[in-house]
Amino acid sequence: MSASQTSDVPTLLVKIFGKDRPGITAGLFDTLAAYSVDVVDIEQVVTRGRIVLCALVTRPASGGEGELRATVHSWADSLKLQAEILSGTGDNRPRGSGRSHVTVLGNPLTAESTAAIASRITATGGNIDRVFRLAKYPVTAVEFAVSGVETEPLRTELATSASHIGVDVAVVSAGLHRRAQRLVVMDVDSTLIQDEVIELFAAHAGCEAEVAEVTQRAMRGELDFEQSLHARVKLLAGLDASVVDKVRSEVRLTPGARTLIRTLKQLGYQVGVVSGGFTQVTDDLQERLGLDFASANTLEIVDGRLTGRVTGEIVDRAGKARLLRRFAAEAGVPLAQTVAIGDGANDLDMLNAAGLGVAFNAKPVVREAADTAVNVPFLDAVLFLLGITREEVEAAGLT
Repeated sequence: MSASQTSDVPTLLVKIFGKDRPGITAGLFDTLAAYSVDVVDIEQVVTRGRIVLCALVTRPASGGEGELRATVHSWADSLKLQAEILSGTGDNRPRGSGRSHVTVLGNPLTAESTAAIASRITATGGNIDRVFRLAKYPVTAVEFAVSGVETEPLRTELATSASHIGVDVAVVSAGLHRRAQRLVVMDVDSTLIQDEVIELFAAHAGCEAEVAEVTQRAMRGELDFEQSLHARVKLLAGLDASVVDKVRSEVRLTPGARTLIRTLKQLGYQVGVVSGGFTQVTDDLQERLGLDFASANTLEIVDGRLTGRVTGEIVDRAGKARLLRRFAAEAGVPLAQTVAIGDGANDLDMLNAAGLGVAFNAKPVVREAADTAVNVPFLDAVLFLLGITREEVEAAGLT
């Protein structure tokens, strides 16, 4: 029976709650089957061993409702469960136009922050239709299905208040396209890895302080990225090329990086990296992690030593966005179905160009500009923003 066919049909909402055990769902519907009712809707939730089972069914033929009620209550009593049966008409009221998934990450997720998020959703005119938990480790992640408000105003409202509430919030529109995001591109330094590669090279050259000073000048706006890159790389001139292998061995992946990539690959996503660092490191990461795409700057090496120059196309802020578009074209993925992850100002163009831009432990200016922010030190938390549960990851043996 279709939704239109049940719109004015008398129905019964049968609610069962109590201690969970095997066979409750089968037992309820075995009981209902004796009255030849049709199932209109079912919802079941189990939380800490307690079950709430709701069945919306058509009202039985004339004279049968009283007997159905008595039989269901008797069955529930026999299992030490509680039952409630409510009469009504039709199915659930139609959901409002404008549907979104709101993912909330908390470490911990407090009642206060949950109340604040729910209040903000209501303030925009949205209705919370369903809530369920995506993960309890390494963070608590829950997802709200919201209707009645368009995605963009909802995202704006929640993004501006999330940092004050103390949680991370992602808002994406509902629909098949959410399942179709098939390319994820991320920054490398302080995103995929915990390190800044130029600083690892500088440590071997004994010029950490000088490199740090150039970095600070760039952050103050005294140098643009390309100028700061050339200035820092110049300090590495004369360094023996054997340092490349040493730096590769020193690179530390961000916690959750392997789980993120393995899970995405298992799901059929393509994964790439773009970096203002160096191909001498990203090529190694691509091989080790099975990445589909990788692009970075290249340190020039002549006669076994670094020359203090880079060769080829410079990967800067605009270059990262350009590479995202190139990777998407090569992967055959519409730009709207891509995800970009980064932490710095030079990632902003890429984050804005992607269908979903994720600021990962980012600078305030990046958090404010991105679609969403993740402020916990676990890169695999990004999976929850895509609607992937922790249980699904663990069941696949990908942790």
